[in-house]
Amino acid sequence: MTKDIEQPDTQEEEIDLVELAMKLWSKRRMVIRCGLIAAVVGVIVALSIPKEYVATVTLVPESGGSQGGSSMGALAALAGINIGGNTSGRDAVYPGLYPDVVSSVPFSLSLSEVELPTEIKDNEELTLKQILTQHTSRPWWSIIMGFPGRIAGMLEGSTPDLPARSAMVASSESMPIDSLMESPEQYQPNSLHLTKEENNLVGMVNGCVEVSVDPKTQLINITVTMQDPLAAASLADTVANRLTDFVVSYRTNKARQDLVFAKQINKEAQDRYYNAQQAYAKAVDRNQGIVLRSASIDLERLQNEAALAYNLYNSTSQQVQVAEVKVQENTPVFTVMQPAVVPFKAAKPRILLIIVAFTFLGIFGALGYVLIVPPFMETFKAKNQELKQGA
Repeated sequence: MTKDIEQPDTQEEEIDLVELAMKLWSKRRMVIRCGLIAAVVGVIVALSIPKEYVATVTLVPESGGSQGGSSMGALAALAGINIGGNTSGRDAVYPGLYPDVVSSVPFSLSLSEVELPTEIKDNEELTLKQILTQHTSRPWWSIIMGFPGRIAGMLEGSTPDLPARSAMVASSESMPIDSLMESPEQYQPNSLHLTKEENNLVGMVNGCVEVSVDPKTQLINITVTMQDPLAAASLADTVANRLTDFVVSYRTNKARQDLVFAKQINKEAQDRYYNAQQAYAKAVDRNQGIVLRSASIDLERLQNEAALAYNLYNSTSQQVQVAEVKVQENTPVFTVMQPAVVPFKAAKPRILLIIVAFTFLGIFGALGYVLIVPPFMETFKAKNQELKQGA
């Protein structure tokens, strides 16, 4: 009894599948035609996308900073200097924040003025700003899609630029990155008043430069994607150097300030010791052969002052050595595991993948049309006729 009930259902399902297959087979030419048309469209789209080259630099930061500190302490102990324990605690700018450092406004604006060798006009050097704004091609549909925005911008009017800001951005190339970060009062006001052009420039720089950090191995990967392979490799190397300079500047900032102060105090102590020593020598020369008690007291006082000045000078000299050791101890070391190499093969666009994707979209679109649209139209016409008959 159960078999008699299940058999018609199975037959109906088989009949439906057969009808479905016959329906698709009857429309095979349309499906193939749609697939070929989609493949041609995919070829047009793939050839319209400009070629982009990818250059990568891999950095390995130092590990086990406490071991480095203990070794420097051991070297200082051999010289009779005690630099104390490591009380700095955890570093505030750890590798996980390096992507934020590179994508920051001061860093991006300073990169925009970097001159890079290019393959344009016999390896002519151009700034990154010129490359991104004047020598970067875009697909034809981006012009169509961006046309309404340009019309709106023309209606709104352009924001006037500030001369002071332009001068600061222009001088950011000659100014080292550590000085930019050490004196934020000279640069921060400009980053708070960006023009529309500068804001777009920051977005373009961040779009072609990407920094990622492996959470397990702490490897720092700097990836640059540009249409010029030589410029991409040069920019990747520049970003790596500026990032390491910033981290070194941050890590050694306090120690370098202490070193400058220790040298200043040592210079003052040296001058005081030399003056006291000279005064004692002159007093000895004047009082040769004199046996007065007052003269011997003056000589003893001057001798004690020279001794105290020497002790102070010796102590400050040790502090200078301690400060120099601290600077070396806090200086991080980055190893370039993968240097920047000029790519010879374009990474984008992936022409074959685009063509295959468009072909499958065309085929599945045609299949969906065959399976959905005709039954829907038949149902719609049947209901329409029922409504007319009922009326």
